[in-house]
Amino acid sequence: MFPLFWQLRVTTLPLGAFFLSMLQFFLPLQKAVKSADNDLDGQMVFEEFVHYLQDQEKDLKLVFKNLDRRRADKIDSKEIMQSLQDLGVHISQQHAEKVLQSMDKNGTMTIDWNEWSNYPLLQPKENNIPEITLYWKHSTLFDVGDNLMVPDDFTTEEKLTGMWWRHLVAGGGAGAVSRTFTAPLDRLKVLMQVHGSRSNNMCIMSGLTQMIKEGGMRSLWRGNGINIIKIAPESAIKFMAYEQIKHLIGSDKETLGILERFVAGSMAGVIAQSTIYPMEVLKTRLALRKTGQYSGISDCAKSIFRREGLRAFYKGFIPNMMGIIPYAGMDLAVYETLKNSWLEKYGANSTDPGVLVLLGCGTVSSTCGQLASYPLALVRTRMQAQAMLEGSPQMTMSGLFKQIIQTEGAMGLYRGLAPNFLKVIPAVSISYVVYENLKMSLGVKSR
Repeated sequence: MFPLFWQLRVTTLPLGAFFLSMLQFFLPLQKAVKSADNDLDGQMVFEEFVHYLQDQEKDLKLVFKNLDRRRADKIDSKEIMQSLQDLGVHISQQHAEKVLQSMDKNGTMTIDWNEWSNYPLLQPKENNIPEITLYWKHSTLFDVGDNLMVPDDFTTEEKLTGMWWRHLVAGGGAGAVSRTFTAPLDRLKVLMQVHGSRSNNMCIMSGLTQMIKEGGMRSLWRGNGINIIKIAPESAIKFMAYEQIKHLIGSDKETLGILERFVAGSMAGVIAQSTIYPMEVLKTRLALRKTGQYSGISDCAKSIFRREGLRAFYKGFIPNMMGIIPYAGMDLAVYETLKNSWLEKYGANSTDPGVLVLLGCGTVSSTCGQLASYPLALVRTRMQAQAMLEGSPQMTMSGLFKQIIQTEGAMGLYRGLAPNFLKVIPAVSISYVVYENLKMSLGVKSR
């Protein structure tokens, strides 16, 4: 392989100048060989090598153009800091200057195109800034039963190649499997939220025993069907709304800052939840139903409409919408904090955090998001179920809050929290494993 490209004249390709620094990058070239090996034969022929260099130069020019905010054909430390902030990564002035010094050959503390291109050409793509976006997705990967996270950003490359919809399909399939495995704990949470009290101190074992006695083992999965059906419309509406809101708030950047993501994600969540909210009511009613009460989803919907009218499908709507803000805000803040801490400590070597770090960050951030919004979720569930409880008055959101605090204390707002937390780790783990397998089946290449 080497004699071929050493015979190449420097004037043959615009990339010819980069061959002169080949010896300097001999070890990193091993990773480049793996990246450019299209036929997976363990070797990189000359044609594959040239294509690799051309692709790398295009990527480098795009990144350089994005970093060069002042259009001065030079990049300084402030522009590097600002670009990383837009990705949700915060570094100090000192770190930014270290990045510059590693490329700056003339001591000006700025880097031009030649300095930029000569440094990372033969480095693997994982060191490019957009890879942070690719590796640190979590709302698409992890499904904990509540789709209230801020949507993930997709790179321009993913949108142009159609990989974005493959990611969403894989995420939807993973969510369906994950929710099915954890459905008994989800139904137990609903029962404890509605029927749990000081006089009826329902625990996990007594709740599961009660469900099995009343309806057998199959009753543990009541409400799971509609919970799976709503994944597809909710995810699709949320993604489309998120992309449109990004444009409406005036951001043409590939990735948004944390505040912009929070605003756009929360608004997209409100739109998606408003559209599919009747399914949320049906899920609660089906989870609480007794044996033989409804023959299926359509029978439950008809029964609610006949007895209570159309407004019944939006009971608990206000606390549900209010819960999106603390959930999305806490999840995003905790995840970004954990991500930044990892990148600051280990990001110099690779932006790929690995499976265990992703699982850990996703589990912790999701748990914190659920904890922040749980009282609102409990009140929402009770409002959805009020008509099913004989002799129960139809109370407003504020009325329910007052009643729960007066009769059960502040801890009453966290009924059902134990099974809810118990399902987080298996839900995140199962959805990640299924997502990775579905992703490969759909032809999404792992980076």
